[in-house]
Amino acid sequence: MATVEVAKNMGQSSETNDESSKGFDAPDTNAFGHSFRSYDAESERQKGVEEFYKQQHINQTYDYVKKMREEYGKFNKGEMSIWECCELLNSVVDDSDPDLDEPQIQHLLQSAEAIRKDFPNEDWMHLTALIHDLGKILLLPQFGSLPQWAVVGDTFPVGCAFDKSNVHYKYFEQNPDFHNPKYNTKNGIYEEGCGLDKVMMSWGHDDYMYMVCLANGTTLPPPALFIIRYHSFYPLHREGAYKQFMNESDHEGLKWLHTFNKYDLYSKSKVKVDVEKVKPYYMSLINKYFPEKLKW
Repeated sequence: MATVEVAKNMGQSSETNDESSKGFDAPDTNAFGHSFRSYDAESERQKGVEEFYKQQHINQTYDYVKKMREEYGKFNKGEMSIWECCELLNSVVDDSDPDLDEPQIQHLLQSAEAIRKDFPNEDWMHLTALIHDLGKILLLPQFGSLPQWAVVGDTFPVGCAFDKSNVHYKYFEQNPDFHNPKYNTKNGIYEEGCGLDKVMMSWGHDDYMYMVCLANGTTLPPPALFIIRYHSFYPLHREGAYKQFMNESDHEGLKWLHTFNKYDLYSKSKVKVDVEKVKPYYMSLINKYFPEKLKW
């Protein structure tokens, strides 16, 4: 689809976002019977989630992120199609997620199908939902078996002060960058209004999948790439932190991310999607927006 057509269609859709999204019936509790994104509920899973964030906050430094982007920016881990990557996720469970213990392929399809129902004409959003978590393959052996704290969880900028809206903020005090005067001011090494694409984000599946999309020449529109890169950036789209770095394009992307996030978060349920039934539709979208094989 040409850029002008995409912009026109997205403009039309944004006018109906509020009305359309009312069709999605969000559940009151997650798969464990707790409120969504409750990081304080007493349970063994919650304790594991907190330990995850402790390790993440201590280890995600500016230098670490720079090293990982350079390493995985070589795209020398293998070649495969988008659907092959989806199937790999059957063996992945996200330890940072307090709401979900299902294999990732089900979460992807639950999100995609919910969006497809309410936004039938925005096929790029359906595909974005399907692929937004594919970067979690970083947990698997052929992609380096990275620790969970280097793959999943809420994301945040590095190279500037850690905002207190970050979940389990206290553990940042053990991060070397917390005490580095180069990085611990509000703007750090960045300038206000520079654009989020100029800001280094903590390393994980979001940034990796964003890099994969760009490197393989996807024709998905800019809002899709914004969603892929920032869907775990809860300090921004839930708490409004770090907005000083945003430019006009980021504000447009954030509108779409707010819509997407409702489906990403609240579609998590025990209702299984029939994979073989919906596969032909998603294969058609993959063929529309991506090459047959991608370098990962």
